[in-house]
Amino acid sequence: MMIVPGRAALSVARRGRVIAKLEVVSPGLATLDTRWEHLVVTTRSLFEAETAQLAQMLTYGPDVPAMSPPGSLSSAPHTAVATTARFWIAPRIGTTSPWSSKATDIAHVCGLGSITRIERVTAYTVTGVGIEVAVIGAALADRMTETVITQESELERVVATAVTPRALAYVALGTDGAATLREASKRLGLALAEDEIAYLVKRYGELGRDPTDVELMMFAQANSEHCRHKIFNATWTVDGVKQADSLFQLIKRSTEASPAGVLSAYKDNAAVIEGNAADRLFPDPDNVYRAHVELSHILGKVETHNHPTAISPYPGAATGSGGEIRDEGATGRGGKPKAGLVGFTVSDLRLPGALEPWEPPADRWIGSPARIATALDIMTDGPLGGAAFNNEFGRPAILGYFRTFERGDRGFHKPVMLAGGIGVVRAGHVQKAKIEPGSALIVLGGPAFLIGLGGGAASSLAQGASAEELDFASVQRENAEIERRCQEVIDRCWALGDANPIQSIHDVGAGGLSNAMPELVYDAGLGARLDLRAIPTGERDLSPLELWSNEAQERYVLAIAAEDLPRFAAICERERAPWAAVGDATDDGMLVLTDRHFGDAPIDVPLDLILGKAPRMHRDATRVPAHRAPFDADAVDVREALYRV
Repeated sequence: MMIVPGRAALSVARRGRVIAKLEVVSPGLATLDTRWEHLVVTTRSLFEAETAQLAQMLTYGPDVPAMSPPGSLSSAPHTAVATTARFWIAPRIGTTSPWSSKATDIAHVCGLGSITRIERVTAYTVTGVGIEVAVIGAALADRMTETVITQESELERVVATAVTPRALAYVALGTDGAATLREASKRLGLALAEDEIAYLVKRYGELGRDPTDVELMMFAQANSEHCRHKIFNATWTVDGVKQADSLFQLIKRSTEASPAGVLSAYKDNAAVIEGNAADRLFPDPDNVYRAHVELSHILGKVETHNHPTAISPYPGAATGSGGEIRDEGATGRGGKPKAGLVGFTVSDLRLPGALEPWEPPADRWIGSPARIATALDIMTDGPLGGAAFNNEFGRPAILGYFRTFERGDRGFHKPVMLAGGIGVVRAGHVQKAKIEPGSALIVLGGPAFLIGLGGGAASSLAQGASAEELDFASVQRENAEIERRCQEVIDRCWALGDANPIQSIHDVGAGGLSNAMPELVYDAGLGARLDLRAIPTGERDLSPLELWSNEAQERYVLAIAAEDLPRFAAICERERAPWAAVGDATDDGMLVLTDRHFGDAPIDVPLDLILGKAPRMHRDATRVPAHRAPFDADAVDVREALYRV
């Protein structure tokens, strides 16, 4: 590993804001300076010309001078001695940052093929009295995505990689399978309900074997509230009376009453309504862009990304926007995202030194959960994450909202992060085509990383019900560049019209491949036989559970006719979009995932065990009369009320 220094990591203005933040936890701070440092891993020593080229590539950003003369120490005792400390904030050990993926790819495009990874860390130099690196580092670093390093020799840990995959694990049901699964659910963060535990004990008893950890994680993700909307599809008894409709059926009534113009709803990654003839610009089969006037139907989607935004606002909101964009692209046989929206609902912001009249002082405030970001942090970093992904992908976010609500022990400490958008889809591509047995099953997009693990189940838990390490595991990372390349592949495919090679497509979101791939073939009434080691990965030590269930972003699963593979491969190569054929569709209804590294099968179950016959939730509810205090209009000052609004 070599270390290539860069320029200042903070502008003068941002440095000033950071110093103001640190003065709260370290009053004796005098100066602070930051520099980028780049950790470069290579397969051989670089030639002199390559080293010069790399140094030029990594010299970017404003050249901000160091703080000079030193800041004031007037608040410190006259006998105090100023000290200088140096530390680094790096990506969380064992992870690869989005910046690293992009920088490494750029290096390869520029001919530096011997570089296997470029990672970026921020070097901090602080001077002052009573400096405590642990305190300052904790105030600066995002504990979900970053690590504070105090010794330069420890920087190698940031880019260290293991080479041997971790092994498959079985969950031995034993004589009390229900108790065993309860323990496994808590340990792995599966959020299994009691009826689901009973169902799994019964089904694996019929199979005559114990489940693998991969199968249990896949079941939990595919049947999580996040993925299957169990509460919305539940049967209900209210005040002792069984209700005729589920919440989802009530929602669908508007479409049932007015179906005109609705082409696809409640079944695909986005809904589609009738559009109009419109001018569109896309390439013909000869790769020349031309204007086309054709019927373009409108697709739309809104979804939430609450849990990831709560634990790490910037990447949570960024991947929320990214996931919604993928849903638009994965509608029918391929759609085109056009414009987006981002929204946030949080608890009171509680601006330091500027509490609103309705925000109680610290000694009367109930507080917020320590394991999630504050409302102010969410509203500082979340909108930036959502905007950054939309901008880098190349889709404008033109609409949004923001509001706060907190009253007593109720509020939005776990926020609502809303991501939505509209796009277009060609008339002939609204519905997915039939997948035939023998069709190639494709993963399109970036490699697997140990990120977002168990996010579907984690999002289905009440905040605080999972172990803190599971919150760490469900943090996600964004890479809009890769998603843009994948969308270019989709665009090139739908531009072919009837010759579109995509039979069906789903985005990889909550639950990773463990949810997306079964869903792809189950919707077609088929099964699949898949090769675990064909899945592209950026971390070679991932266990079968981690490789199959991680939520590495910017990925899609597709079904392509075998004869169309060469054409599809050529499109991917042109757009520099990573892809892999990981298996084939089968007509036996089985889902089989083999592992040639260990010579076993992490998954070998009927697909209906996962998606077909899981227990339906039932909820009992009792109406509680609302107790409302009388409204006294005379106590309201109109002028003050208007200013508050």
